[in-house]
Amino acid sequence: MSINFPLLLVLAVLISGVLVLLDLLVLAPRRRAAVSAYEGSVGQPDQSVVDRLNKEPLLVEYGKSFFPVLAIVLVLRSFLVEPFQIPSGSMKPTLEVGDFILVNKFAYGIRLPVLDTKVIEVGEPQRGDVMVFRYPSDPSINYIKRVVGLPGDHIRYGSDKRLFVNGAPIPEQLLGKASGVLGSAVLYREQLGDVEHLIRKETRRNAEPSREWVVPEGHYFMMGDNRDNSNDSRYWSDPQIADEMQGMVPDENIVGKAFAVWMSWPEPKLQNLPNFARVGLIH
Repeated sequence: MSINFPLLLVLAVLISGVLVLLDLLVLAPRRRAAVSAYEGSVGQPDQSVVDRLNKEPLLVEYGKSFFPVLAIVLVLRSFLVEPFQIPSGSMKPTLEVGDFILVNKFAYGIRLPVLDTKVIEVGEPQRGDVMVFRYPSDPSINYIKRVVGLPGDHIRYGSDKRLFVNGAPIPEQLLGKASGVLGSAVLYREQLGDVEHLIRKETRRNAEPSREWVVPEGHYFMMGDNRDNSNDSRYWSDPQIADEMQGMVPDENIVGKAFAVWMSWPEPKLQNLPNFARVGLIH
């Protein structure tokens, strides 16, 4: 069962806020009136009675304690920064399984929590950005990939595993070998837009036929840096989506721009502690 955390957070803020407001407008005046009436009816008020009459209900205490904390978390998570953990190796070598990353929610516009409606334009995704988004076929799942195609771009991925954007090959420089799923892989330094980053390709995986796509307006073409082990725009298919939209990420599915790794914990177990060796900015 998928839990809608943003909705639960909004409801928690709403309920705690209502309790705070109820106490401010109704319950607190009643308590003060009760204390005043008691003090006026006796010559020497008993402090224990005054304290009892002035005591806040337990729910109000909880509401007043949690409201500011929950409100701050809601603002930070909805409009500024949200943490995520990398669950797969599709973005190797840029991101490893177990990396904890920070995502800038402000980079691509301010959106309302839960509704995800953009209310203020701030910026647009750029080619080479590492972006978190909701999977088009199941928006309850968050994906992270690199922006390869912008609206209007013509994308081709050749049988030689070379990437072309608008007819031009994306520059890549061979760096050397790395361990791979099928025995060995090769690392390249790729220049995608203004971003220089690493990609990896399996040397023993059969090449696929060349394919081409045209990115519609308001959509983006996404690929993983682990080119032969990434479920991305090259492969997504949904019978409920028009052919020209297959594999594309619509603007309304964007969550934000991944910008930093702040911790790594590949195996969350007591004997395997988190480490900070990979802390740094994401390129």
